[in-house]
Amino acid sequence: MAVYTQLSQSDIIAFLVGYDFGELVSFKGIAEGVSNTNYLLAVNRKSKITNYILTIFEQNFNAADLPFFMNLTEHLANKGIACPNPIHNKSGVIIGDIKGKLAVMIEFLQGRGNPHITPRHLQLVGELTAKLHIATQDFSQKRENELSLAGLKKLFAGMDRRVDEIKIGLEKEIVAELEFLEKNLPKDLPSGVVHTDIFPDNVFFVDGNTDQPELSGIIDFYFSCNDFYIYDLMIVLNAWCFDAANQFVPARAKALFESYNKIRPITQAEKAAMTILVRLAAMRFLLTRCGAWLNRVDGALVNIKDPMEYWQKLEFYRKNPEVFA
Repeated sequence: MAVYTQLSQSDIIAFLVGYDFGELVSFKGIAEGVSNTNYLLAVNRKSKITNYILTIFEQNFNAADLPFFMNLTEHLANKGIACPNPIHNKSGVIIGDIKGKLAVMIEFLQGRGNPHITPRHLQLVGELTAKLHIATQDFSQKRENELSLAGLKKLFAGMDRRVDEIKIGLEKEIVAELEFLEKNLPKDLPSGVVHTDIFPDNVFFVDGNTDQPELSGIIDFYFSCNDFYIYDLMIVLNAWCFDAANQFVPARAKALFESYNKIRPITQAEKAAMTILVRLAAMRFLLTRCGAWLNRVDGALVNIKDPMEYWQKLEFYRKNPEVFA
């Protein structure tokens, strides 16, 4: 999430005319994330203040994908996965327009992300990931992963050999890693619709005692696609199992794998593929962060995340394949 499209109060009020919401009380931009513009809205609906999220899809977003994302969240909610449903307007339509861009209103999910991570959080996230994978098995729509290895190679080529602006020698290292992945990428693993962005800021927890957090739900399905289930789990490992100094935390990984495995058992083929797919997952976020860093938008309310965090993680996996033994 981020804020690229600046809206005034009158812009939002005009958009809300199409919804049965009532009076706009307040609004503010949400800076976290990198892709779309998001605002938190508070409206007075039937004498009760209710929060919603207004998401505006920016120019690099493929409009043809939007029905897939909206239908997926409705499907998951019907399967018992806690996620924010899209809101239909007075005409029964989900997808609207604001300032010439596609926009949707979605439910506000209670709780907050970015917790002080403990093994208990990893147990909950492992369970959530496994349940999500099972819940999508009968979802009929499909979407190609635009950030597959082929997509990452295309993304890297579009950086015009500029990544050494981030770190001298990084260009050569990325080329070598992409060649390694090309030669070693596994095939024919269990697959289906996966989230591919289960980061701490996208999983919400409600306040409780420190030792026993409660899961509130998951947001931001805008990178969901068809891919290997175990690849999605490797993205979770990258995002949750390192500390603030980018040091691997084995207790977190143990809790993640054990909780996931209890709900959706990991096959031997998937286990053997982890050493490769975890590197592909790290490469994905290294390159997307490099792209965001090299193409910063002046004046946009957005947090540019450090690409080198994922270079450090990638180096860890290359030097420590026994993590998955």
